[in-house]
Amino acid sequence: MNRKELDPESSPQAAYGALLRSIREDRGWKQEELAGNMEYSATHISSVETGRKMPTLRFSRNADRALATDGLFEGKWRELKQGSLLEGFPQYVGYEGRAVELRLYEIGIVPGLLQTPAYARVLADSAVRRGDITAEQGEERVDFLAERQAALTRSRPPTVMAVMDESCIRRRVGGPEVMDAQLRSLLEFAELPNTVLQIAPFAMGERRPFDLPLYLLTLADRALVLYAESQFQGHMDRESTAVAHSMKVYHQLQAEALSQAESVAMIEQVRKGIP
Repeated sequence: MNRKELDPESSPQAAYGALLRSIREDRGWKQEELAGNMEYSATHISSVETGRKMPTLRFSRNADRALATDGLFEGKWRELKQGSLLEGFPQYVGYEGRAVELRLYEIGIVPGLLQTPAYARVLADSAVRRGDITAEQGEERVDFLAERQAALTRSRPPTVMAVMDESCIRRRVGGPEVMDAQLRSLLEFAELPNTVLQIAPFAMGERRPFDLPLYLLTLADRALVLYAESQFQGHMDRESTAVAHSMKVYHQLQAEALSQAESVAMIEQVRKGIP
């Protein structure tokens, strides 16, 4: 049988495959045996072991279950996943789950942390249809977002302030049921004691200070973290002049945006227009 040798140091993906092969062989299992226990084909196992196919979260969890490796492969998958995310985002997410205050600004779509599962799935499915990601990566994207959201429902939740461009609630994502449920979820978010929700209306025109999504975190020690991104690049910064300036501008944005009561009224109005 032909056996492809891998250099585990050539890439994280190769290291994952080599580790899977090593542990499988230590068990004395053939690829067919591991495949049966993981509910995958032997060809799929071979493709991951030789680095031809990228492992997924489901694959990694099944590997941990079959090989009794206590989260080892899920951890390796997360390392691989971080490598495919926009620059700065993995580091940002690490801070996000520990922040005491979050300030969000989004254009075009509802911020991820405020998305319903159905809304998030529509966006992921759309990326799959465009060929940007695979179906399994789409599932992982939805699961990853759910993990981020769960981190904000801890026993002492952070204060979350969200300013959304009016386009976020005007742009239809999914069918009427998906959009109506998303808008209702935003209204429920606005009622929470630790949240503030505001809409930056189109009428702000040139007074809108940000043209790209922006996330500002305040940590328990009052340190500040900034994350901003464009279509293909992200950037995280801490404790720099740019971070302090962005916080100042965010406060100006909040002052210019609609009040929460006015924002809730606009969302209700948009809901009434959904057929």
